[in-house]
Amino acid sequence: MVPTDTLHVTRHTSALGSMETVSAPPHPALAPLIHSYLGYDERTLAPLRRREVATGSITVIIGFSAIRVWSPRDARYGPGSTSSFVAGLHGGPAIVEHDGRQAGIQLDLTPLGAYTLLGLPLVEIADRVVHLEDLPGWDAGALVDRLQDAPDWSARFAFLDRVLVRRREMGPDPLPEVARCWDLLVASAGRIEVAALARETGWSRRHLGARFRETLGLPPKTVARLLRFRHAVELLDDPLRSWAEIAADAGYYDQAHFNRDFKAFAGCTPGAYLGSRLPGGGFAS
Repeated sequence: MVPTDTLHVTRHTSALGSMETVSAPPHPALAPLIHSYLGYDERTLAPLRRREVATGSITVIIGFSAIRVWSPRDARYGPGSTSSFVAGLHGGPAIVEHDGRQAGIQLDLTPLGAYTLLGLPLVEIADRVVHLEDLPGWDAGALVDRLQDAPDWSARFAFLDRVLVRRREMGPDPLPEVARCWDLLVASAGRIEVAALARETGWSRRHLGARFRETLGLPPKTVARLLRFRHAVELLDDPLRSWAEIAADAGYYDQAHFNRDFKAFAGCTPGAYLGSRLPGGGFAS
C-alpha cells in the first residue's frame, strides 16, 4: 500500500461544480520516469469543454467515465468518446469534453519515461490522442476494472506501482545521447541551441533530429520551443513581472515572438489564457 501520509488531497468548489484530486509520488524506481500520480473526480452542473495547453509531459489518462478528447492538429481524429488514452508530445493544445462528470487517474510521464513504459517510439503518438487499449501490452479494460474495484486511492496507486515497475523492467531504454540532450533541454528550459546539442553528441544535426524525433516524437527545435513556452506559463503567475519581462526571462527575442509561440502552443494569447483558466487545469474553450 502507498502510505496514506504521502497522499495529498485537494477539494474545491466553484460556480461550475466541484473537484477532488488526490496526488502521490510514484514508487522510487519510477521517480525518474513519472512526475506524479493524480486521482481526480470532477462534477459540473453542465457539460464542460476545456482546452489543455501543450506540455513537456506525456499524459496517460486511466478513466472511470467517458469523455471526448482530441487534438485539433491531428485531422484524422475528431472528438471520439473514450475513457482511457495517451496524449503524446503536442505542438499545440488538445480539447477535452465531458457531460458533467469525469473521474480517473492521470499519469504525467517524462518523455524518456514514456518511451520506456509505453514501449514504443513516441513518434507514433506525437500530436495524437491514442486510445490506451490500442497500445501494445495494455489491457485497458482490465486495468480500469482493477483500479475502480480498489478500496481507496492508496490501494490504487500501489497497484499502479506494481504494474509500472514491471513495465519499467521490460521496457526499452532510450539512447544515452538522446537522454543527454533531453536533460540539457530541460536544464536550460529550452534555451540551448540545437547546434550545441549536436556537438554534445558528436552527431550531425540531421541525425540528431531523426533520433530525437523517433524517440520523443518531436524534433529538438520544437521541443526547445515547447519547454520555453512551459517556462513562460510558470512565470505568468508572478504578478510583479510584465509581459516583456516574462518574454525575456523565458528566452524569447521580444514580446511578439512570445505571443506567436504562446498562440501556437495554447491556441490563444497569454491574456486570454489567464482570464479563462479553469479549476483543475486547462482553460475554457
